[in-house]
Amino acid sequence: GEDATEFFNFLTGHSKQTEYRKLMVSPVNLRERLTQLIERETAHAKLGRPARIVAKLNRLADKDVIESLYEASQAGVSIDLIIRGVCMLRPGVPGLSENIRVRSIVGRFLEHSRVLYFLNDGAEEVYIGSADWMVRNLNRRVEVVTPVADPRLRKYLKEDVLDVYLRDNT
Repeated sequence: GEDATEFFNFLTGHSKQTEYRKLMVSPVNLRERLTQLIERETAHAKLGRPARIVAKLNRLADKDVIESLYEASQAGVSIDLIIRGVCMLRPGVPGLSENIRVRSIVGRFLEHSRVLYFLNDGAEEVYIGSADWMVRNLNRRVEVVTPVADPRLRKYLKEDVLDVYLRDNT
């Protein structure tokens, strides 16, 4: 609640907020926090721990995020990306992105949901928000990503949303 209050004060110009407890806000801290989450999965993989990332987005076009995902793949992180539109990452390239799979699922309706999943060595984390992984979304627009605290909602998002998309093959 305090993060939300501070965020709305930031939007109205009554605050120049630079730190949030739980929210990831662009252009304030979203890029850095997202990079930290990817790097944490990379560190788990390097230590031989389970490491996985699943992201459902509309677009992936930020070269720094793509580079972080390539590094994670090379470390052994299993990465599944569900990208509705533009995806500048090249999946399945030996030595670069062999642990990355990309699905592009386009249906009748424009999908706006963004869901992020990080295995985190078994302490699973799920996030929802508005930001695609693009320069304009991470650097210039106001975007918000929040952790999902309720275990039932995390389970729903993982099993009834992400896993369903990952099973789709047409």
